[in-house]
Amino acid sequence: MKKGVIFNIKKYSLHDGPGIRTTVFFKGCPLSCWWCHNPEGIKPEPELVYRRSRCIECGTCISVCPETAIFMASEGGIRIDSESCTSCGTCAQSCPTRALEMMGRAISVKELMKEIRKDIPFFDDSGGGVTFSGGEPLAQHEFLGAMLESCGHEGIHRAVDTTGFAPLKVLSEIAPLTDLFLYDLKVMDPEKHLKYTGVENELILSNLKFLSATGSKIAIRIPVIPEVNDDPDNMVATAEFLRTLEGPFEVNLLPYHDFGKSKYTNLKSEYKLKETVPPGKAKMLQIQDVFCRHGLNVQIGG
Repeated sequence: MKKGVIFNIKKYSLHDGPGIRTTVFFKGCPLSCWWCHNPEGIKPEPELVYRRSRCIECGTCISVCPETAIFMASEGGIRIDSESCTSCGTCAQSCPTRALEMMGRAISVKELMKEIRKDIPFFDDSGGGVTFSGGEPLAQHEFLGAMLESCGHEGIHRAVDTTGFAPLKVLSEIAPLTDLFLYDLKVMDPEKHLKYTGVENELILSNLKFLSATGSKIAIRIPVIPEVNDDPDNMVATAEFLRTLEGPFEVNLLPYHDFGKSKYTNLKSEYKLKETVPPGKAKMLQIQDVFCRHGLNVQIGG
């Protein structure tokens, strides 16, 4: 029985494809974007998260930890010895306030389909379905493929939210099982893409061309990140590249937000865009105009 590792199932999602959707978030992503609002999805394995604001310093976690890896911190709260901690989850299971939580769990196709079926009435009424997001769902392509097949057998609309960074062989196996790709396109310049995401973009661009040429339905999603990719040169280059694609597609401009900033503190990671503020309406309309002038179907949000 195929199993995957997920970190969240979001019910009644309205921004991950058409209609009312259930979005399943996969663990593991080959990119490390500076603005990522789901940093808990980057590592492929389950990981322990500590939320200081919820901690009541009861000491339960200390008493149950089999590795004696948790201590009271002199500044308040607890401290976890990362070298000793095995992320077994015993402390999280015992924490009365969920200050400690395991982010990520293994789940089978059968178990996940059971959760998805609960929402079929919402899908039927709204033209919705399931969106597999992350992290990067293509990083768990065997589990993803099994889920797409199972949803297809039950007539459930299937969307895959992807960075596009995966071997072409994987993408060619997943594409026939997918009704809609939500495809991220971040930065056109390879060096800047490497700086801000951790990978170059050649594979991402070639995979997008492949999907377009083979008739896949695509919504291209461009996060607008101030001082990263919102400059005219990048947006014009993006629009010119999109003009080379075959088949119909839509373009969604997604304004930057910092809603996930607190997650970095919980994960003891650095958030690199501390001073960045969301782009204003005028800026978004200016960027939208660039794509409109290139004859592209573009909207803000989506």
